[in-house]
Amino acid sequence: MKLKKFAAKTARPLPVVVLADTSGSMSVDGKIEAMNQALRDMVDIFSAESRLNAEIHLSVITFGGTANEHTPLTPAHNLSTFSGLTATGSTPMGAALELARDLVEDKEKIPSRSYRPVIILVSDGHPTDNWSQSFLAFCNSERAQKATRMAMAIGSDADESLLNDFINDLETPLFKANSAHDIIKFFRAVSMSVTSRTRSATPNQPIAISFDDIPDDDILDLDF
Repeated sequence: MKLKKFAAKTARPLPVVVLADTSGSMSVDGKIEAMNQALRDMVDIFSAESRLNAEIHLSVITFGGTANEHTPLTPAHNLSTFSGLTATGSTPMGAALELARDLVEDKEKIPSRSYRPVIILVSDGHPTDNWSQSFLAFCNSERAQKATRMAMAIGSDADESLLNDFINDLETPLFKANSAHDIIKFFRAVSMSVTSRTRSATPNQPIAISFDDIPDDDILDLDF
């Protein structure tokens, strides 16, 4: 009897897209340093995760002076190191949202078999470009509507109204960071939520994040 040939099962991608404010105001009070530590922690957590069911892919889009895809969408286990961000210039959030929409709607980079993306917007200020049409186009795009969208407002100058409008998961309200400690804690909570999805029987379902469960050891603590 001939043995049947079975194709090896490949894990379905679970895309995570971070839109990170790297404008000049992020250079003070340890904000950009905290962001870098938070993203390095996220890469470490994602890269160590099993890929039997879901494979986490990470992209980091920055907006400071210009909008750039700092880290193209890549399987997390292939990101051995994370190149740190620098803070400079204005806050072209609209341009960053255009990059994010192009990425999320690209069916070659994010194939139809992928799990629902997680999109995270982090900012400490107000957009300085002509952002409103880009914001609406992003939020109303087919795939961005289905994605899990979360946001964090850093400090008292963040545009909380805009960030609240970005969120589409009622169980995950806008997180407000008043210290470098809070930035790192937020990213660790998001990382735990994403990795929990990879182990779930239903990875497309978002998992609520609890900040109370995040340990405080080895976290910077500097009020803004």
